[in-house]
Amino acid sequence: MGVVRIVLASNNAKKLAELQALLSGLPVELVTQGALGIAEAEEPFSTFFENGLAKARHAARHSGLPALADDSGLCVDALGGAPGVASAHYAPAPPVQGDREARRRAQDAANNALLLQHLAGHADRRAAFVCTLVALRHADDPQPLLACGRWCGEILDAPRGEGGFGYDPLMFIPALGMTVAELDAATKNRLSHRALAAARLRERLREDWRLG
Repeated sequence: MGVVRIVLASNNAKKLAELQALLSGLPVELVTQGALGIAEAEEPFSTFFENGLAKARHAARHSGLPALADDSGLCVDALGGAPGVASAHYAPAPPVQGDREARRRAQDAANNALLLQHLAGHADRRAAFVCTLVALRHADDPQPLLACGRWCGEILDAPRGEGGFGYDPLMFIPALGMTVAELDAATKNRLSHRALAAARLRERLREDWRLG
């Protein structure tokens, strides 16, 4: 079997590189939907799976290729699973000028501040980073492949660490004695919710799509 080209339902170059590395060894080549001129899909649902499925169907329908989508976020027990699918835009967008990276940093800071505000007074700080990967052979595939990963930890009262992004400075991993933002990139990528989900997806791709 030759290399299977799969469209990634994302325009994020870092996510593309990470998932391509996590799926290394399989005859798979990922290409972002943006590289194919495909606009981002709407994400109107309240679950990672529904949004992931919607994004994968959108990418597959507009590309004519198999598609892979990733929907991820932080789920906090004491907040009923919030911020959940709204993780990236939990707080209102701050009025920051500058490039995309500057706006992302400002949004991350606002999200973290709002999370700590909502958790004030809560003794239960349990949380999990959650990743759901959805793969389709075509837009109307009746058998989507679903792979989920959960990376469990606790939310601190204040951020620690300079690495990572998003909620990484608040997410403490007891087994490691560090926040995700204090981990080196190689360790994070080996243990993360996305790595766990990708490992499960690899097996599904081998078994169900007979890749590798």
